[in-house]
Amino acid sequence: MDSTLMIWHMKPQSRAYRFTGHKDAVTCVNFSPSGHLLASGSRDKTVRIWVPNVKGESTVFRAHTATVRSVHFCSDGQSLVTASDDKTVKVWSTHRQRFLFSLTQHINWVRCAKFSPDGRLIVSASDDKTVKLWDKTSRECIHSYCEHGGFVTYVDFHPSGTCIAAAGMDNTVKVWDARTHRLLQHYQLHSAAVNALSFHPSGNYLITASSDSTLKILDLMEGRLLYTLHGHQGPATTVAFSRTGEYFASGGSDEQVMVWKSNFDIVDYGDMKARRPPPLTSSSGTLGRIAAFPQLPVS
Repeated sequence: MDSTLMIWHMKPQSRAYRFTGHKDAVTCVNFSPSGHLLASGSRDKTVRIWVPNVKGESTVFRAHTATVRSVHFCSDGQSLVTASDDKTVKVWSTHRQRFLFSLTQHINWVRCAKFSPDGRLIVSASDDKTVKLWDKTSRECIHSYCEHGGFVTYVDFHPSGTCIAAAGMDNTVKVWDARTHRLLQHYQLHSAAVNALSFHPSGNYLITASSDSTLKILDLMEGRLLYTLHGHQGPATTVAFSRTGEYFASGGSDEQVMVWKSNFDIVDYGDMKARRPPPLTSSSGTLGRIAAFPQLPVS
């Protein structure tokens, strides 16, 4: 497995950075809110904090006793939450570069953990088929969501912090109210496991990536499927909107990273729903892929 970390610049012809340091496959990455740091987790059981420049210097956290599946910075950039196959969620100080505490109530691998936008809560998703909501200050589990019928692969907070969405091996996406813990929406649109999801910064849309090779965009305001995107030749394993929502990127088992332009502000949704997906090289007037990064020149 490739243990290198790649950073691409969006400008055409710009060189990419390749960072080496992990001893086994890199499973997850996350930029700090300022963009000045980059966290990565690996099957080598460590977390690295990188300065994303030509030198590629990093600090190593001997983080877990098994594969690290998820890394996520708090909104203030001062804390990092990690999730692992050792069944724990751990919180770290990025400024002091030290371990703070563990959350240990999951009984199987933890695939994902995220801070709430205000940094007060943590949500985690596990192979024990639960999503758990934690209070960061008290370190207690506030609620366990048990509606998934299989492993829960991914979870994230709505930008408002009032809702959470989770994806599962049962091919579903579920949205709960983080305050009342009521199930708000249930989507069963994919024909295989849903591996990742991402909220648009507006909070109105959710994109999902599935082992059925498709990406799907959901209109959360109307509770319906808006669009299905075909691009990956095999399972789509990850997807994320950019901070502005103007772009989103997806990755797959086909070893491709694809960058798409969303154009949400100018799309006619009624017309878009009625049409077949556009050519994936199109980037004007609708959703279209603008770049694919299988390999690039590296520094």
